[in-house]
Amino acid sequence: MKSVLKIVNAALPLRDESALFTLSAEDGIWTAVERQAGAVEPSPATMTIDGWNGAMPAEGGALLLDAGALATLPAFIDAHMHLDKAFSLPKVGNVTGTLEEAVRNYSALVPGFTKDELKARMMRAALQAISFGSTTLRTHLDFHVRHGKEVALRTIEAALEVREALAPYATIQLFPMLPYYDLTEEALDTAAEALRMGVTGLGGAPHLSPEPKPDIDRVFELAEKHDCPIDLHADESDNPNIRTAAYIARKTLDYGWSGRVTAGHLCSLAAMADEDARPIISLLAEAGVGAVTLPGANLYLQGRHDRFPVRRGVTRVKELLAAGVPVAAASDNIHDPFHPFGRGDLLLIGLVTAYAAHMGSPADIREALRMITDYPAAVVGVRSGIEPGLAADFVVLDAATPEELLTMLPERRWVWRRGRCLRAAAPRAEWNGGALQSYWEDACERVSFRQGRD
Repeated sequence: MKSVLKIVNAALPLRDESALFTLSAEDGIWTAVERQAGAVEPSPATMTIDGWNGAMPAEGGALLLDAGALATLPAFIDAHMHLDKAFSLPKVGNVTGTLEEAVRNYSALVPGFTKDELKARMMRAALQAISFGSTTLRTHLDFHVRHGKEVALRTIEAALEVREALAPYATIQLFPMLPYYDLTEEALDTAAEALRMGVTGLGGAPHLSPEPKPDIDRVFELAEKHDCPIDLHADESDNPNIRTAAYIARKTLDYGWSGRVTAGHLCSLAAMADEDARPIISLLAEAGVGAVTLPGANLYLQGRHDRFPVRRGVTRVKELLAAGVPVAAASDNIHDPFHPFGRGDLLLIGLVTAYAAHMGSPADIREALRMITDYPAAVVGVRSGIEPGLAADFVVLDAATPEELLTMLPERRWVWRRGRCLRAAAPRAEWNGGALQSYWEDACERVSFRQGRD
C-alpha cells in the first residue's frame, strides 16, 4: 500500500501567485499539482499544518494537511559550502580578516584536526542547514596533500561517513579542492583515489596558482578520465586582471562539459570595467558554466586592502542572470576564519544577495528565491521542483508572499524530503493577554504584504 500525502490550499509563489494549489504525492514522489478555483474547505480528516505536530502516519497511511495559504517552495539547494571548516573559528582565528590570513592559518592547523572532529563539524553544519530547509548540499573539502596523503584522505573519509549517515535527510555532494600551490602527480593520484572512494567531483582554486592555466588543464584531464563534474573557486579577488573564468569557460567548450562545470565567487568581474566583463559573461553563458555567488563571505573578505572606495566583491549577479547563466546563492563558510558569521540558512543568504545585488523589485525578489531553489538545481545537476514525477522535497514557511519571506525570514518552517517531514514548526508563541494578540491580528489583516505589489 502506498503512503499518500495531500496538501490543500498551498501557495506556490514561484509558480502562480494568483491561485492556491492542491499537492499530492505517493511514496515521496509528486503525483499531482492542481490549481484550485479558490480556497477549498478541507475534509474532516484534514489537519491544519499550523497546528500539526509533525507526526507521520504508519507506512502505507495517508496524511492530509491544510497549508492555510502558506508559501510552499522547492527545498533549498546550498550549492557551495565548506562543511569541514564550519565552526572552526574558536581554533583558527583571523586577526586581519583577509582571505590570505584565513588560508594561511587554517592550512597550518589542518594536520591536527582529527577525523572525529572533522565529522562533528560537518554533521553540525549539515544538520543546521537541513533544519532551515536545504536538502541538497554541495561541500568543498580541503585537500592538503602537502601535509601527506593520510591528512588529505582523512577529510575525505570523514565526509563520506557524514554523507552516508545523513543520506535519509539530504543529498550531499563532495568536491575535494585540488591544491593550487603544487599540483603534482602525487596530488593528482591522491585526487583520483578520492574519486574512487566516492567523492562527487573535483574542485580547486586555480586563480591562486602561480600558473593557473596548466592547473586548470590538469583538472579537466582528470575529470574527463573519471567522468565527473568540476566546481572551481574562480577569481575570488579584487584584481580586475585575474580572469581564470574565461579560460575555464573555454576548456568547458573544448571538453564538451556544458552543465558539468561550476565557477564560484567570480569577484573580479565586479572589479573590472563593463567592456571587460561582458565578453567573459557571454563566454560563461555559451559554455554552459554555472555560477555561484557567495555574498556573505565575499562582503566580509573582499576590499580588505582598499582605502576608499572599498570594493565589496559580490559578482555581477544581474548581468549573469540576464545572459542566461544559472546563478546560485550559497552559504560558503560558517563561523570559521574565512567568515565568522552565517548559519546555513539560505533564506537569509537570499536576503543578503538581494541587498548586495540591488535586487528589490518584485521581479528581483522572486529571482532571489529562485537563486536558492531552481537555479542551484541546474548548477549542481539535480532535478528539483514541485512537479509530478519529481521527489517531494519542499519547505512550507510561515509567510504568504515572496516579499514577506525576505522581510520576515520566518523561523517557523516545515521541511520535507521524499514526502517525509524532517522538521515541523513549533506552535506560535501566545501573547500574554488577549488584547495584544487581537491588536496584532488586526494589524496584520489591515497591512498585507499582498497590497501595493505590481
